[in-house]
Amino acid sequence: MIEFILQYEPTVRLSFFFGTLAAVGLWEILSPRRSLRVPKLWRWANNLGLTFFNSFLLRFLFPILAVGMATIAAEKGWGLFNIIELPLWAAIIGAVILQDLVIYGQHVLFHHVPILWRLHKMHHADPDYDVTTGARFHPIEICLSMGIKLGLVLLLGPPVIAVILFEILLSSMAMFNHANATLPQPLDRIIRLFVVTPDMHRVHHSAIYPEFNHNYGFNLAIWDRLFRTYKPSPDKGQLGMTIGLEKYQKDLRQHILWMILLPFRK
Repeated sequence: MIEFILQYEPTVRLSFFFGTLAAVGLWEILSPRRSLRVPKLWRWANNLGLTFFNSFLLRFLFPILAVGMATIAAEKGWGLFNIIELPLWAAIIGAVILQDLVIYGQHVLFHHVPILWRLHKMHHADPDYDVTTGARFHPIEICLSMGIKLGLVLLLGPPVIAVILFEILLSSMAMFNHANATLPQPLDRIIRLFVVTPDMHRVHHSAIYPEFNHNYGFNLAIWDRLFRTYKPSPDKGQLGMTIGLEKYQKDLRQHILWMILLPFRK
């Protein structure tokens, strides 16, 4: 299985991306959590259009991405996991957990450093919350995030398979926990003990200032509890809360150019 994933990495990742998008999109249609304020076709066209633009931009600007850096680190013997001897399974689990912790820390950083928040607020300006919100990020933020990932992979020297698995998990979980879909409360309470659920992360997209500085996690739920950024539910409830940022509540039909130019507006 590992050899297959390594050999067909681009195909495997694309299959998971489109498979998760289709599965979560169908879940949203069959069991929506909230009514959308913007037509789904408009949202999907612009949010996913930006996502595909970001993918092409990364390929154009970066000679290697995280998986390529992991391959080089393995060949050169660079990084923590190439220095210490661990069973492959332990190195994979350890590398995935550490990558997830750094992504949590990066998310917190993008909220609290003003120049980074100008970029990240585009993700939060979305007036609705659905599967495409999980892939909607500013191109400059995507590039900065890739730079952080490359540095992390260089320091850790994780197994190549661990980087591929983490990239798949990050993409898939971001779509899952941004789902505008209903998860039965008893099931949600159990699942969120381990991973981030849609109701848990939706709090992070509240228009109320203290609330959107909680529930930063994308994958593992432990980080928000460990660093005391966990909030179980929004004060006005899942159906009563306002999604987005107060300043942009009138800008409902946000097109790609509007999103890209948002950080540079006064």
